[in-house]
This record gives sequence, C-alpha cells and structure tokens, in this order.
Amino acid sequence: MSNILLLEDDLSLINGLSFAFKKQGFELEVAGTLKEAESLWTDGKYDLLVLDVSLPDGSGFEFCRRVRQMSKVPIIFLTASDEEMNIIMGLDIGGDDYITKPFKLGVLISRINALLRRAKDFRSTDTELQSNGIKVLLLQGQAFKNGELLDLTAAEYKLLCLFMQNPNTVLSKEQLLDKLWDCEGNYIDSSTLTVYMRRLRMKVEDNPSEPQMLLTVRRMGYKWNVMD
Repeated sequence: MSNILLLEDDLSLINGLSFAFKKQGFELEVAGTLKEAESLWTDGKYDLLVLDVSLPDGSGFEFCRRVRQMSKVPIIFLTASDEEMNIIMGLDIGGDDYITKPFKLGVLISRINALLRRAKDFRSTDTELQSNGIKVLLLQGQAFKNGELLDLTAAEYKLLCLFMQNPNTVLSKEQLLDKLWDCEGNYIDSSTLTVYMRRLRMKVEDNPSEPQMLLTVRRMGYKWNVMD
C-alpha cells in the first residue's frame, strides 16, 4: 500500500482527492500549509508527494526544494497555470510531473500509478552501471562521477539509468517518455524532456555546451556515447 502526502489548501479538492485516493487503496495524509507539510515530512515515510503550487504561506516549489535536499521521492505538482515558465520551474527544481487544474481524477491517478511503478522498478534492481567515469548504484539510487556523488533529481536519475542501460543506442523522445511514464507520454510534451536533458548534461558532462556522452541525434533522439 502506497503512502501519499497531499499538500493542498482547497477543501473541496481535498475531499475529492481523499475519496479517489482511498478508493485506489492509497494511504493519504493531508497538509494545508507549508508549515503543516514540514511537520509531517520524514524521509522514507511517503512513496509520493502531490503538491499544490499556490499555498496560504508560500509555494509547493519551496517544499519541493527542501525535500530534494534529502530525498528522491516522486513529486507531482498541481497548478492552476499552464504557463511554460511555471512548468519548467517545477521540473528544474526536482518535480517529476505536473497537472493543471481543472483536471480529471482518472488522469491524475494514472500518472500517480505510473510514477509509483517506475520508482518501485528502480528500487528493486540490485545491479551496477558504469561507463565514461559515471557509476550508478541502482539499489542505492545513487550516481557518481569520478567518485563524486551527483546531485540528481528523480527524473534525471531515471533518464541517466535508461541511457546507460542502452549504450550507443539511439532512443527517440517517444521511447524515453514511454519508459519514464508507462506509455502516458501523451501527457508530456517534448519541451519537458528537453529540460531534463539540459539539466542532466550540466551534471554529467565536463563541458555541457559540447556534450561527449549525452548526444543529440538530429531528427532521431538521443544516445549515450560510450567512450571508454
């Protein structure tokens, strides 16, 4: 049974989500403010976070930043705005997905289930990946560059694993999104993936402006270029 933390101040939405989550068999805890969320939060306690962006005492983005200092727990943002800058900001600070209000409960549940399955798959693997000075310990959920721990978001970590598991193979944007979101790729546009790739290159490449490992293959997709 998955345990979810919902950070939301709209009582009508809380009631609807509480009913839907419990019907799916999720355990749910609700916080209406950042202060309440911080008092409830403990690393390892929750399997997924659903965070509203606009709150009485701040923003869900603030809580996400604090969580990402210690945890890779999947995070979905709820936002009343579909403006690109808000979406990019949420992904840049470590969010895994977003959904704009108003939304259908079925769509949100599908996205939650997809992220939970992916998180479980990555946790259950006990192998090691290594190339180009990058080492990934899948069981621990950690990645290192030349022995130094990389500060990756959950989405960046998943992407890095997918590339290293498919060395020298061109992966299309559609393939990457399908792998990450269990064929829910129609909910995620290509600009989202572009943000993830840019951020990942900044962390693994020696010179992100001239990447040597994470290559763009024009009109086809991306590939992990093994140099060693």
